[in-house]
Amino acid sequence: MHDMPIWTIGGLTFNMSTVLMTTVTCVIVFLICFIGTRRLSMRPSGLQNFLEWVVDFVRGIVKANMDWKTGGRFTALAFTLLFFVFVANMLGIPFEIYHKETHEVWWKSPTSDPALTLSLAAFVIILTHIYGIRMKGFGEYARDYFRPVPFLFPFKIIEEFANTLTLGMRLFGNVFAKEILMVLLVGLATSGVVWGVLAFIPTMIWQAFGIFIGTLQAYIFAMLAMVYMAHKVESHH
Repeated sequence: MHDMPIWTIGGLTFNMSTVLMTTVTCVIVFLICFIGTRRLSMRPSGLQNFLEWVVDFVRGIVKANMDWKTGGRFTALAFTLLFFVFVANMLGIPFEIYHKETHEVWWKSPTSDPALTLSLAAFVIILTHIYGIRMKGFGEYARDYFRPVPFLFPFKIIEEFANTLTLGMRLFGNVFAKEILMVLLVGLATSGVVWGVLAFIPTMIWQAFGIFIGTLQAYIFAMLAMVYMAHKVESHH
């Protein structure tokens, strides 16, 4: 059984594995975007071509949920969420690194920590409220909570908390389950020669499925972020 490296600094508790892997994710995303866009050309390199494809894909997500005149400004947000979550989900697939003596895990997918996924979800929901007020005005924004009938107001408040919880826990649950099964398969493979041979194919299959899960969850997270944003910034009468 592996543990998390928990440090207490200034009275606050930090999961240093999540801190480390979130930093690694940010660095990877930054480097890919920086290297892929520093020498833009009409005949793009492979990396520039890939980034342009991702941007077009993100534009499709935005257009599927709101008018482009309104939603075009959220392309960068959707791109960042999609790219960040995708890279974070992928980090724990090839291997996991832990301290042999303390059994503390240092390398894993940071999205397997509910604190990160719920914080990311809360960040998205808070942004939807900020842009809803900025683009519609506080009065029009507040009136949406009483439409189409006033007695729905309590349910709409509950919905905001439910959206945050489901957005974060869906991502956490899928990535965490993927990594738990991967650890079990690797543990089985290293328990003996016979078990190693028997577990090799299931491990490879689950790694491929883990890539599919990680990619799908990144898409769902970015898509739902734009759905929630559309509900706040567009007028629904």
